[in-house]
Amino acid sequence: MKKVMTALLLACTAVAMPMGVSMAQDAKLAPIADYVTSDIKPWLNDLAIIEAIKAQNAANANLSQSDIDALDKKWRAEVDGSDHSMIDGVLGNALSKFLQEKKAASNGKIAEIFVMDAKGLNVGQSDPTSDYWQGDEGKFQKSFGAGKDAVFVDEIEKDESTQTLQSQASVTISDEKGTPIGAITVGVNVDAL
Repeated sequence: MKKVMTALLLACTAVAMPMGVSMAQDAKLAPIADYVTSDIKPWLNDLAIIEAIKAQNAANANLSQSDIDALDKKWRAEVDGSDHSMIDGVLGNALSKFLQEKKAASNGKIAEIFVMDAKGLNVGQSDPTSDYWQGDEGKFQKSFGAGKDAVFVDEIEKDESTQTLQSQASVTISDEKGTPIGAITVGVNVDAL
């Protein structure tokens, strides 16, 4: 029975882990996956998240890749520039306020949170991101791109700005019908778990 339970645990953990990581790395990522399941997933169906994603999906339905690239370029320019109107617009929206509250309530376990729409564009965030479009990155492709209920826990890395060990955990967000509509990425402070 113990062997069966161990095999089941390893199989479940492997679903949440990126391909090609060692068993030692898997063991380090398991507490992050557990934290996401116990502390993050319960609030992912909150209307603040669902309605914000739905509204942005509707607004962005006709964006072409060149439109997305232009928005991302503008965001990146604002990160390094003096005009932050696009960034401030996202940081000041209701979803971002909700995410900032969740980060504050985590007692240091969450370093950052951002929610993406069906195209991988930021809908809300606790802190500014370096880019606006996440659709070309593993965090989006291995969560939203993998379908309903997907969880992707990325490797643990040292965050240069905070000098803490962090991992980004990304989860597909679905609407009330179970249809994937976007994704969330949570930067988990491994030192605080």
